[in-house]
Amino acid sequence: MRRLVFVLSLVVAASLGAARADDQRVLAQSTTSTQNSGLYDHILPIFEAETGVNVAVVAVGTGQAIRNAEAGDADVLIVHAREAEEAFVAAGHGLRRYDLMYNDFVIVGPEADHLGLSAASSLDDALARLASGGAVVVSRGDDSGTHRKERALWAAAALDAARFGDWYRETGSGMGATIRVAVQSEGYVLTDRATWIAYQDKADMAVLFEGDPALFNQYGVVAVDPARHPHVNAEGAAIFVDWLLGEAGQAAIAAYRMDGQQLFFPNAAVLTD
Repeated sequence: MRRLVFVLSLVVAASLGAARADDQRVLAQSTTSTQNSGLYDHILPIFEAETGVNVAVVAVGTGQAIRNAEAGDADVLIVHAREAEEAFVAAGHGLRRYDLMYNDFVIVGPEADHLGLSAASSLDDALARLASGGAVVVSRGDDSGTHRKERALWAAAALDAARFGDWYRETGSGMGATIRVAVQSEGYVLTDRATWIAYQDKADMAVLFEGDPALFNQYGVVAVDPARHPHVNAEGAAIFVDWLLGEAGQAAIAAYRMDGQQLFFPNAAVLTD
């Protein structure tokens, strides 16, 4: 894969081997799915061993992660809501937005599948079955990337979640906690595949609908702009983003597996100039 070089105009070139951990700590605001899946436990030790730069991750919903970064409480942003990421850059909070990796969303529910999602002819059909009120549907309800995707899917299917009954339950929590509620209530839930694979207590739940192109799940990475937030660790952010987009980072992402399944697929590319 062609190595992508990430350059910050305010960064003075320095040897990575000379970077000191206490000077180079990077704060990353990130979506919960990347944390819940165990990805950072896999890639960060590799990055830190290669560069001497430490990374601290704050894992919250995408909306909250972006708001935190807008307040300057981040050096790097890693989330999965492209329009919001591009708006973050356009507003002057971030330098450039890069594709980092992808996977997909799936709809999980009881293996008994009382709503017949596994027989749905299309995504719209599957959503209509969920909206029938015949079973509990659990939503994150937290303005995360997954919640934003869910709302967009409801809207595309001409369904209004605001009119749903008490069978539609919003947790206001991260993906792992929301899956737990779905398992406990024997309900249905939209989740990113990586968090589902990593979730241990699946009970009698299974993936019931998958594969529609609209369920594609792209993750992006943005360094916070030091011109807007002068206190950020611009040098450490540049080192981290360059590594993620380069051969070493992309290989580390691709190598992360659980139960023999690859959780994320690297596809680093510049999307906005």
